[in-house]
Amino acid sequence: MVAHTWTVAFEGVDARPIDVQCAVAPGLPSFTIVGLPDKAVSEARERVRAALSAMQIALPSKKITINLSPADLPKAGSHFDLPVAIALLTAVGMIPEEVAANTLSLGELALDGSLVSVNGALPAALAAAAQDCDLVCPADCGAEAAWVGAAQVYAPASLAKLVRHFTGDAPLDTATAGEVSPATHTRDLRDIKGQEKAKRALEIAAAGHHHMLMVGTPGSGKSMLAARLPTLLPELSPQEALETSVIHSLAGLIEAGGISRARPFREPHHTASMAAIVGGGRSAQPGEIALAHNGVLFLDELPEFSRGVLESLRQPVETGEVMIARANAHMRYPTRFMLVAAANPCKCGYLPDPSRACAKVPICGEDYLGRISGPLMDRFDLRLDIPPVSFQDLHDAPRGEASATVAARVAKARDVQAARYDGTHTRTNAALEGGQLEQVATPDAEGREMLRLAADKFGLSARGYHRVLRVARTIADLAGSETVRRPHVAEALSYRVVAARESV
Repeated sequence: MVAHTWTVAFEGVDARPIDVQCAVAPGLPSFTIVGLPDKAVSEARERVRAALSAMQIALPSKKITINLSPADLPKAGSHFDLPVAIALLTAVGMIPEEVAANTLSLGELALDGSLVSVNGALPAALAAAAQDCDLVCPADCGAEAAWVGAAQVYAPASLAKLVRHFTGDAPLDTATAGEVSPATHTRDLRDIKGQEKAKRALEIAAAGHHHMLMVGTPGSGKSMLAARLPTLLPELSPQEALETSVIHSLAGLIEAGGISRARPFREPHHTASMAAIVGGGRSAQPGEIALAHNGVLFLDELPEFSRGVLESLRQPVETGEVMIARANAHMRYPTRFMLVAAANPCKCGYLPDPSRACAKVPICGEDYLGRISGPLMDRFDLRLDIPPVSFQDLHDAPRGEASATVAARVAKARDVQAARYDGTHTRTNAALEGGQLEQVATPDAEGREMLRLAADKFGLSARGYHRVLRVARTIADLAGSETVRRPHVAEALSYRVVAARESV
């Protein structure tokens, strides 16, 4: 007899259905798992054997073969334990065949038969819905998986309870989705005194989803400004929350099965490896750029990151996705994040201050920011100097606008963009390109003349030219203007010059 049930193998954000087949045949007693299993999957036979023994179930003295189909797709992870156990119990007649065939499951088995939480319950639930199957997962994963809603989710605490559910002795209740956590912030834009131009740049970046680079001396407030950017962004839409949660589910970052409406804010250290930033390692796990999808990726001390890591950001920033290529698989992760970076003007950090700068001025500044390649620098829509905050500003300057006030203007500008791009793949001004960019962001006659003069003087690249138009369109949206005018272009151009590097 050959019994079968379903599970999944993860390929990036996609969960591929895997047919778990079990054959019990006459022959020397053995227990074999085939179908390109990794070490964790191969060890499932020992965990299954111990779990069944704890339930006082003896394996038949026959040849047991588990096949994971398609057999040419690599299988990795301990979540194959539960489907292997279900297929085996079905083959020996303890679970009805039709029930097992209509079930997609994942979960790790402890030696006492209890089910241990695993990553990826949310994408597995999406796969179960697509297969029109019920989903079975550990109790700790039930609230997360239930968010899909299109599949029945059962979350037993042990294999024994699942068997009693399948046989009808003690049916389980379906799992309930976890709570929706609203975006809550303890930081506020009012905490920052001075830096009015930088606050304005944050507002523009938030309104149009623009990438931003800040260059300034140590202690000028670059990190404080970046940390308050999430307070200006609108909450995740239901679709965005699902997209983001799928990635976080694969990384095991969803707590208590709850879905958060707060946009991710990731700030990896500059010593992070290529695999940590882009993704990779065992099973090609998502990196920081994927975990920041629909949110903010903040890179502090940008020139201190390795050159390879910085160059690897160029394609994801431009295309909105990253493809991690392996010899036997290609993993795709979405990466539509806002890139916000901060850097000192030079190695010592005090290039603009003659009294504190080192003896290598100005060469040290050119060498230091020169670690950021021209193509990567060109991908920042907003580039601005962050001057030191004066003593007078710290003690006498009145507090500026609260984050909630600025966020209201950002939300209004985002609503304008949503209405403008309804029915297209474009979401915000930062994604404008081609004929659509020309249609909605072409300036008036005075604005075009200013842009022409700036292009001649600064040698704007084609990418730089288009980024100025996108920023100008966002500034016009914040001003409530249907047309991009000369003042909007002028302000957009003012964010293309950075200290120690005046190329645009």
